[in-house]
Amino acid sequence: MPEPERRIALLIDADNAPPGKIDVILAEVARHGVANVRRAYGNWKSPHLKGWEATLHEYAIRPIQQFAYSSGKNASDMAMVIDAMDLLYARNLDGFAIVSSDADFTPLVMRLLTDGVKVYGFGEKKTPLPFVNACSKFTYLEALVQASSETTAPVAAKPASAGELKGDTRLVQMLRSAVDSAAGDDGWAHLGAVGHQISNQASFDSRNYGYRKLSDLIEASGLFEVKRDEQIVWVRFKPRRARAATKK
Repeated sequence: MPEPERRIALLIDADNAPPGKIDVILAEVARHGVANVRRAYGNWKSPHLKGWEATLHEYAIRPIQQFAYSSGKNASDMAMVIDAMDLLYARNLDGFAIVSSDADFTPLVMRLLTDGVKVYGFGEKKTPLPFVNACSKFTYLEALVQASSETTAPVAAKPASAGELKGDTRLVQMLRSAVDSAAGDDGWAHLGAVGHQISNQASFDSRNYGYRKLSDLIEASGLFEVKRDEQIVWVRFKPRRARAATKK
């Protein structure tokens, strides 16, 4: 008997999200489950949100009207947080997808995680790191482009070079720590176990670096040895001598 689909609430901060990316966001959410709750929050009387009108109808997203009661305050954020908590307490969801580039939602993400639900974040590269790192998985909107006829998943635009990957201290440390934790006595680690370890450590999506799969990113970094045994991929951190030879 197949497992039931995971139920996900898609909550959109319309003031801080572009309507033109909703198609690829929904395609990404569909990889994790079904978005049976779709809501977008904002003051729909504002001309700033005019571009959202067609998108709301096309993708069956329910607009939640929130008037700005005072200047400089975002009442939509508060309405979205209240709705998220109501949905959480209803106990009929498995995850949340939050679309925003606003770090003010970081406490909400942390609260949702304590109840054991996954939180998938989507925002622009300007999104502050506390919000990015709080999510179970965060994907930059700039890294998503329209899926082509040859693929079923949104892909990133331009891959980072080996030098750029090696220069990202946080990334290298995260990869090495995950491989070390998953490795056997011979130093080789099952890629699936490495990916699981990374997901437990931090928010990570290889497409943010321009690579569709984790194995592609690991190979491109030049820091790891990779071998394939039928359908299984194994990785091992290269010895210093081997890494030095790769640079030449």
